[in-house]
Amino acid sequence: MKMNDRYDVVIIGAGPAGSMLAAQLADKAPHLRLALIDGNSKEKPKVCGGLLSPNAQKVFSRLGITLPTQILSDPQIFDVATIDLCTGLKRNYQRHYLNMDRYAFDRWLVSRVPEAVDIFEAHCMKITQNSDSFLIELLTADGTKTITANNIVGADGANSIVRRTFFDKKIKKYVAIQQHFECNNASLPPYSCIFDPVTSKSCSWTILKNDTAIFGGAFDKKNCREAFEKQKNRFEEFTGVELGTPIRTEACLVTSPQKMSDFVLGKDNIFLVGEAAGFISASSFEGIGNAILSAKLLADSFAKSNQPKEIQKAYRKATVRLRSKLLGKIFKKHVLCSPFLRLLIMKSGIKSIKKFV
Repeated sequence: MKMNDRYDVVIIGAGPAGSMLAAQLADKAPHLRLALIDGNSKEKPKVCGGLLSPNAQKVFSRLGITLPTQILSDPQIFDVATIDLCTGLKRNYQRHYLNMDRYAFDRWLVSRVPEAVDIFEAHCMKITQNSDSFLIELLTADGTKTITANNIVGADGANSIVRRTFFDKKIKKYVAIQQHFECNNASLPPYSCIFDPVTSKSCSWTILKNDTAIFGGAFDKKNCREAFEKQKNRFEEFTGVELGTPIRTEACLVTSPQKMSDFVLGKDNIFLVGEAAGFISASSFEGIGNAILSAKLLADSFAKSNQPKEIQKAYRKATVRLRSKLLGKIFKKHVLCSPFLRLLIMKSGIKSIKKFV
């Protein structure tokens, strides 16, 4: 495959947002020279439960995209067990998730990118802006390489180098930690959402996935590992389940938008999509559906004009509904993470389901 030195658009990050944007741009703006920087690694997979939410399923449906069965994991999930470790309350709420292998899912999305897009398996180390272009320094298996871009897109998640380099606006971040265990206890629910204000201001989760169980959560940066271990012990005491020795431990940053200004779309020739733009649910950390949708909306905006200002204007207008919806998720988080309000909701049993005995 021939590698060009200069591209019209370079997309940093080959997660759901970056891969979808590359595929959409190749289809809707075939005149553009495109490059996708793929820094994903099986040795360092993204910390993610690997659940495709109803929102994400809807986005795929609207795009006419179906998922291959080989990326799915067992079991499929029809409800979430919500557990409050402080009050001892537990409720089940109906919600359908597709359980999948997140790494296989990302690889499948990359495989959908047309051959016309140059894909670099590399990490973006540095971005420098010149008068009419950007110099992007990459670290590849063969050493360093520099490519040039007229436009850049940050699709590189919570710790986006594009956002850090060009935008001063901060956004609340937690450390997401999760561990994988051999699953030898049938008493664990397929999926649970855990609240424990003693150890975290956010939520945690357990997920069954094939022959393993995942325990994970989002914690404040300070003493995050200690808080994680303490919460895991409190969960084991509450459920009577011993998770055992972890097979592996993963950690990464995850964003949690707090206000409308946390959603940063870009400026001039710089664009942001997915979690890099702040497009993630503050209440559940669901980001795949928002990433796919924002990529589609940005591709539509590029198809309408070749002028950066016009593209930015169209993208801003197209994402009004998305940003408003995610603003509602911020309010939802305040409700769910309030011990008093959560107690009222769980005690009332509203919208919960009762299991047959």
